[in-house]
Amino acid sequence: MTQSNLFDQTEENILPKDGIVQYYGSIFSREEANNFLSLLLKHIEWKNDEVKIFGKQIITKRKVAWYGSKPFLYRYSNTSKTALPFTTELLAIKAIVEKVSNETYNSCLLNLYHHGEEGMGWHSDAEPELKPNGAIASISFGAERKFNFKHKITQEKKQIILQHGSLLVMKGTTQSFWQHQLPPSKLIKDVRINLTFRTIQE
Repeated sequence: MTQSNLFDQTEENILPKDGIVQYYGSIFSREEANNFLSLLLKHIEWKNDEVKIFGKQIITKRKVAWYGSKPFLYRYSNTSKTALPFTTELLAIKAIVEKVSNETYNSCLLNLYHHGEEGMGWHSDAEPELKPNGAIASISFGAERKFNFKHKITQEKKQIILQHGSLLVMKGTTQSFWQHQLPPSKLIKDVRINLTFRTIQE
């Protein structure tokens, strides 16, 4: 699929109710996606994440970074981060994501998964700093990974495969009614970088 017709298409909602999730597939060519993966690995200020789970401070194997148009403060899992200025690569990716999704974003949380054994448990992106029901655009570079959704009340589940260079957009009441998860897999040996573009309330 080319970028020219991607910009004009409307993606179907993959959730059956209580939210909107649209998957656009790869919005970058393989060469572009490979290039961005390499640049992000080199130029992003990656750090191991620190989260508090059941009162215990945990240092994760995966690495994270927080960037924005302003030094936004972002709190999650009993930790806080101050946004670094957007890099040239992040601004380039953001411009394409905004055009495809027809949304705007002022910040980006990045996660670096070194291999498939590193994942993310069930959670919702519903921190008070975020714009209520605002769009969250998730870009994936690197290894293809399964991505799961689970309804908070009915426990209904949906699964999708996130491809190299792909875009997934969550919006509306998705975060209120659904959790999402990146399950681990011992079979995956390659690195994956995930960028979630968000809007912090100013």
